[in-house]
Amino acid sequence: MLRDDDRDLMRAVGRYLGHVNSLRDQERRAERTPLGDRISEHLGTDAAALPVVQEAIADHRLVDADIALELIAAESGGELLGVGGGEQRLHSGMAELVNSPHVPFPIGPVDYSERATGPAGSRRVVAMGVRLLAHEGRPIALVQRAAAPHMGRPTGLVEVMGEDPDVVSSFLDRVRALMIEHSVLRGQVLSFVPTEYGRDAGATFLSRPDVAAEQVILPEGLLDEVVQHVVGIGDHRELLRAANQHLKRGVLLYGPPGTGKTLTVRHLLSRTPDITAVLLMGSSIRFISAAAEIARTFQPSLVVLEDIDLVAMERHGSPQPLLFEVLEALDGLDGDADVAFVMTTNRVDVLERALAERPGRVDLAVEVPLPALAERERLYRHYADRLSFSDEALRAAAETTEGVTGSFAKELIRRSVLLAATRGEEVADEHLAEALEELASERQKLTRRLLGTDPPEEGGDDARPGAWATSVGAFAFRPLG
Repeated sequence: MLRDDDRDLMRAVGRYLGHVNSLRDQERRAERTPLGDRISEHLGTDAAALPVVQEAIADHRLVDADIALELIAAESGGELLGVGGGEQRLHSGMAELVNSPHVPFPIGPVDYSERATGPAGSRRVVAMGVRLLAHEGRPIALVQRAAAPHMGRPTGLVEVMGEDPDVVSSFLDRVRALMIEHSVLRGQVLSFVPTEYGRDAGATFLSRPDVAAEQVILPEGLLDEVVQHVVGIGDHRELLRAANQHLKRGVLLYGPPGTGKTLTVRHLLSRTPDITAVLLMGSSIRFISAAAEIARTFQPSLVVLEDIDLVAMERHGSPQPLLFEVLEALDGLDGDADVAFVMTTNRVDVLERALAERPGRVDLAVEVPLPALAERERLYRHYADRLSFSDEALRAAAETTEGVTGSFAKELIRRSVLLAATRGEEVADEHLAEALEELASERQKLTRRLLGTDPPEEGGDDARPGAWATSVGAFAFRPLG
């Protein structure tokens, strides 16, 4: 049995050991890391006593941040250091890298990552490194990191230390300005795709298409109307601003599949080689906020939302339908923002009510219909190009195939060429006639539907007037003489 004096002794020993451990912790906390010593030397003061200011950098802007920081470093003769310490350095903030009770982070090699700067180019950027530089004649230290979604960090990060808080704020303002001025995103065509880590978006550079007006076969004047609204308004931006007129505009292209909506978009991209464009389609439309931010930052710009009806009423991690997020993104841009939104849909009925309830978000709706006789003949001539079909055969094919799409016309010409090639013959009218008869057959019914051409069953909900009658398969066909 313990006596009272024994218990008192044990309590005293416990208090002493606790006091010793506390002193050890204080001593350990007071010890800067080798990296912290180098940063303190650069700053001319104890870095462990300075606050850290963080600036999140979207991962698709990491190249821009790297360029901006390198420019500032070049002006002031900056130094770039790496961080040692194994995997733990990736989990530690700048304050811990400077003053760690557990890992004495040494100076080590710089981590780099190769990032795209366009459809074909790339740049090596700092993925983990320390920059020692100066701004306004005062020393600045920062840690530059790439995003690490697998570690729970979805964005890049710049952590900044400096003795004067105003200089740190001014430095970050300068970084932001240089990121815009020297951005690799300006004038590019971009898209966003989901990553394996959820709602995080990965930006992808796309090659700008080259589609001439002659390749877009639409009813007379329709393409000019769309181009005037999307491109022409931007061409007269200064005059419109002087007249206090808004530049922001929304265009809706609607009509059956395969009628030329996507080709019209590709022509718009061709007509605007110097503007920044963001293309979203399907589930990637959830990244509309990121797209709108790019559009706002890099005006003049174009945002394309293709097949928006497919996801319009879906919810992607948001309590409201995706279509409403799109409309809010349009609302979030100032009226004088030189930004054009172009939406395409095969089902305008899905969108019409929501758009009508929020008037002004879309100020031009253009129907892209199935090609009439004149457009069908132009389509066949376009895809036949320099092939030796007679004018009479192409005209007859156009007259025979009411209700076809451009996709059907393209496939018909391709099949004609293949028929001739497999027989070792020069392509001729009879190959066109045979290919058309094959596509008209009952067994090609699904093929025609996939080409956006075959009319629905008679009396169906989607029945359209003027669709092909049924003499061969699902539509009218008469042999080409």
